[in-house]
Parts: sequence; structure tokens; C-alpha cells
Amino acid sequence: MAELAIGRDFLPAYARLQRPVQRAVEAAISKFAEHTHAGLHLEKLVGARDDNIRTIRIDQFYRGVVLSLGAERYALLNVLPHDDAITFAVSRRFTVNQVLGVLEMRDQAGIEEFTRTTPPRPAEEALFGRVSTADLRRLGVDADLMPLLRVIATDRQLESLAGRLPESQLDALRGLASGLSVEEVRLEVLRETLSGVDTDDLLTAARRTPERIAFVSGPVELAAILAYPFDVWRTFLHPTQRDIAYRPTYSGPALVTGSAGTGKTVTGLHRAVFLAERLPDGEKVLLTTFTRALADALTRQLYRLTTDPAVRARIDVIGVDKLAYEIVARDSRRPTVADSDTIDQLCDAAAKNGPTYINRAGHVATVSAAFLKHEWEQVVLARQLTDLAAYRDAPRRGRGTGLRANQREQVWAAIDSVSRELAKRRLRTHTQLADDAAEIARRSPAPYRHVVVDEGQDLHPAQWRLLRALAAPGPNDMFLLADPHQRIYDSHVSLAQLGIEVRGRTRRLTVNYRTTHEILDLSVKVLGGDATIGLDGQDDTLRGYRSITRGGMPQRSAYDSRDGECEALIERVGTWLDHGVEPHAIGVAVRTGQLVKSIRRILTEAHIPVADDKRGIDGVHVATMHRMKGLEFQCLAVVGLDAGILPAPHALTSATEDPHAHRQDLQRERCLLFVALTRARDVLYLSHTGAPSPLLPALQ
Repeated sequence: MAELAIGRDFLPAYARLQRPVQRAVEAAISKFAEHTHAGLHLEKLVGARDDNIRTIRIDQFYRGVVLSLGAERYALLNVLPHDDAITFAVSRRFTVNQVLGVLEMRDQAGIEEFTRTTPPRPAEEALFGRVSTADLRRLGVDADLMPLLRVIATDRQLESLAGRLPESQLDALRGLASGLSVEEVRLEVLRETLSGVDTDDLLTAARRTPERIAFVSGPVELAAILAYPFDVWRTFLHPTQRDIAYRPTYSGPALVTGSAGTGKTVTGLHRAVFLAERLPDGEKVLLTTFTRALADALTRQLYRLTTDPAVRARIDVIGVDKLAYEIVARDSRRPTVADSDTIDQLCDAAAKNGPTYINRAGHVATVSAAFLKHEWEQVVLARQLTDLAAYRDAPRRGRGTGLRANQREQVWAAIDSVSRELAKRRLRTHTQLADDAAEIARRSPAPYRHVVVDEGQDLHPAQWRLLRALAAPGPNDMFLLADPHQRIYDSHVSLAQLGIEVRGRTRRLTVNYRTTHEILDLSVKVLGGDATIGLDGQDDTLRGYRSITRGGMPQRSAYDSRDGECEALIERVGTWLDHGVEPHAIGVAVRTGQLVKSIRRILTEAHIPVADDKRGIDGVHVATMHRMKGLEFQCLAVVGLDAGILPAPHALTSATEDPHAHRQDLQRERCLLFVALTRARDVLYLSHTGAPSPLLPALQ
């Protein structure tokens, strides 16, 4: 199967085709495998900007666009209707970047049109007028583009070149336009530069460009790719991600930050596979995350990424709560986990006993059950406080309400009563189990050589203590991925205080490869301007955060009734399906579990397939915003965005009781909406009944 490679853009194009056309594509590919591609009529095109471009017949309506790489190697780039395929083929040109050595595609016809229709500008008005030609060349920008760049005056003009300029060059230019220095762009965007690049060797350049071209090893791998094209498309790495994932050695724990869509998860998956491939049998990599649902999603993506059973066997994919439970269960009898309702009831009972504090107005106020629960989790359990003396002296950073010594005694007594009652019932919380498991792990040899952690911003300090204990300190011991802008739970940690030192080994991803510019622009507005602290204790900003794709504007609709909103949702999802979108590439996100049940029933009654993981049913994914974490969809509907539902009243501390906690809770709801919106790749649809949520920005 070495005769044919698959271009990245081919996979989403293939996924949108009707099944008969897909079968015709598969038949055409088979001819390459059988060394009969001469019968495919590889046709050169008159007027093509690139002599290496060919087209092949798929059926009477569709043609494939193929790039000849030399040495009887070809890359299938796209499958389009006949006229569109011809237009695509004659306009594209493929070159080798003489700085990076990678294969690049440009829309040469589009560049020529832009140059022809853009009026010249004085040098001082040009967007890149202050960047020298030498610096642009250092960033991999081709010499023949310099005249074009000198007339670009605005960000909008630069964005109009999206899809025309080579991606790596456009990304470097976007970085400069967003305010990054030449050196920052070089570090964040470019891979290691090469010398002595042969700019005529397309095949070698293609092999250096796995983010654009995938060489398929055989029919088994090809069948796996074509069975789930949308999922496989998501496993492609871009240069910056690949540099991070495939770095041979980090001298200690490494932290990768980056907001939604920057590819942290896929980078972590590649890192796990890379590490597992180098391990001897008997040693393992732990790939873990915050929830079971996310762990299940990682497992599915891992199986798309590698078909090698030996590599798969060396990677344990498990949620951190389940991991802690299993460690404790193996060491002693199986624990019983207290559910959230039980904990809430115990906190309610403890609060009624009357712990009080002085509020901001100077009045005596009663501590609420929510306050007790948060104080227990974020101070007592986070710092492993075991008695009143330790609690009396403990710092309470991030907790808005100040407590005097006698008030701390009352709060401790209330928290201690909750803990004692749980122990009496032989119940443990997930956080308590994490510390139990950490203690067990510290008594035994470390079971893992490497630990890869996704969605680290939501892990509790107890869970970090467990993960630290599972791998011996040393090179490549921990590979951590986090985005504090997507923090949707209460945990705020400093890794250094937990014995996980990442200074000098922190990398930041700034390019959103998932979400269109239009969707990202709306999503970022949700977050507001509050400062965000990262896991390394430093301010985390969205400076330089940008999307590389353009698309349609998000659409928003208002309805007088929930029935009307649901009817519109049925029509919207049905239209996406009619246009060939795979059911599992469609998501519906809501704030409450009750809305999930209602929408699942309504879609099912409308004969729209709804995913059911327990029963193995593929379909449209309907879930709460919390359970959308770590997922992505080609088309996404976020519905039920009513003023009374988001922010959720039960999730907010009263502003009267604790203004600081109220602001934190409100920001967490903003982060939750941000997470939901950025699950969309191409299309985003929003709706609400009655007044819209105050967290929802206005559409331009």
C-alpha cells in the first residue's frame, strides 16, 4: 500500500460523501494497492499551476485529485464533484519549504487574484512593514510572497488569504499580526529548521509532513482509517504539536497548556503512544483524565491512532477516580463511594448546627452547606488537614470569606461531623480515596514508567498526589495537559507545592485547529476579563490564541416555548444529516440532565439516531455541558440557553453570603459555556426559550 498516501483534507471530504461514492473511492484506492493505477487514467491538466497534479475518475460525477510525489508514489488529496475537482487541481501548487523542509500547498490562483485586486500600500501602512525580509525568511515565509506581504494592511486582508497561503507560513504571519515577536513565533509555530533542503524532493518533504500526508502501511490500516474518517482526521498533528509530542526526552514533568481546540488531547495521545513504543514489555504508560467519559473517549481515539496490539497493551487508559478506587480495592476490601446527594445531605445537617461568620456588611451570617462542602474539599482535604490546630493555622487562598479563630473552630466542628458520619457509614469520597490510594502507592514500587494526564486543570490536589506517586521521578515521568480557561470544577492547585516541578518544561499551544475563527471569536467573549491562574502558579492569558480556519457565523434563535425550540432542533439536526454529516459528528449540549433526557426522547421520537454508549448505539451525542468536556463535533447545537438555566442557580454561592465565591462560581459557569461552544468544529447553532442567558454574548 506504499504506492498511495492519504492527504489530511481527503478524510473530511470522504466522510461527507454518500455511501455509493465512498465505495467508488475505495475501489479506486484498491487499484493503487493492486499496482493497476495506470487504469485509473491519471490525467494531467491543461493550465495547472503544478506539473505534479493529476486527477482520477471516481465515477461519472466525482473525481479524485492526486499529487505525484515521485518514485511511483502518489497522495490522494481530495474527492470532489467533477468541475470542483478540476478547479481545485489547476489552482493548487505544492512546494517544499526551504527552511522547514516540509511539503506545503498553496492556492496559487487565489494568490494571483489577491495580488491583482489589492491596491498597493505605502510600506509604513503595511501590516508587516516593520518585520524585515530576513526575519520573515527565518520564519519560513517564501521569498516570492514578499511583494504580496508588503501590501497587506489589515488583519482582515490577512485572513482573506486563509486557504490560499501555505498553512505554516500563514500561521507564522498570524502570530506576528496577533502581537507575538519574531522569536515568540519561531518558538511557538516552527519546528526545528533544516539546512540543505532539496526543494525538488516532494516525497521526502511529504514524509516530513505527517500533519498533512499519511502514508498508509497496508489495506488493514486503510480500512480502519476509512471506517472512521472524521475520528482519524482528528489524530493528525500539526508541527508545533508534533515537536512537543515526539521530543525524545523531558528531564522531568512537562506541562502543555493551551485553550480549547489547540490539540492538547491529541498531543497527549501521540505522546503516550510514542512513549509506549519505546518501552520493553512489562512496563506501562498511564493515560488518565478527570472523568470516566473522557477516559472512554481517549480509549476510542487511542484505537484510531495505533493498531499495534503490543503498544496498546502498554497503555492503561483509566479515569483518575476509577484508578484510585481500584488501587484501594486491591489493597483491602472494596470501598463504598459516597454519592453527591449523601454528601449534600450531611453538609445540610451540619450547617443547621449554626457555624457563623461576619459577612462583608459586618453582620453575623450562618455558614451555608455549600460553604462547608467547598471548605472541606478545597482547604481541609486539599491540604490534608487532620486536626483543628492544623486547620486554625492553614492559609485559605481563594476562599473569599475570612474566618476568625473561634469561627474556624465552629467550621471545623461542622466539617469533622460530616467526616465522622461518613466514616460511621463506611463511606469514602472520591477525594478521600485518592489520598488513600496515594498512600498505598507510596508503599510500593511505582507501577508506571510514564504518566500522561489530560484535562489537568480540574484535578484536585489529592488526585495530583496520587498521580505523582504512580511514577518514579525522572526523565519523561509526567506529561501534563491543562487549560485553566476550561476549569469547570473548584480545584485550584500549584503543581510545585505538590512536588511536581515544571519550570523550564512548560510549552504553550496558541493555534486553534478545531474551531473556526467565527466560532472562536464568540466563545472567547464568554470568558470575560477575569485573570486566570495556571497550574504553574503564573497568570495564564489568551495572548496569541487564534484560529486557522474561517467559516460561517454561529446562528442563534429565540423561541417562545420549549416545544418550538425542540421542533427547530429536530429540523436543524435533520438538515445536517441530510447533508451527509455522520451522526456521531453531531452534538447537542445543554446545561441540565433533565434537558438531556427530554431532548434524547424528542430526537428518538423524530427517528433521529441518538448515541447510547451502554448499548453500543452510534448516533447524535446529547449530553450536559460538563460531559462535553474533551469532545468535538463537526456540527454542534447548544440549546436551552435560557436566563433561568444558565448560570445554574444551584451552582452559584449567594453574592450576599460571599461575593468572592459568587464571582468564582459565575466565572466557572462562563468557563462551562466556553467549553460547550468550543466543541464545535464547523457549525455552531445556539437557541433559548424566553430571555437569553446573561452569559451569552450578542452575535455581530
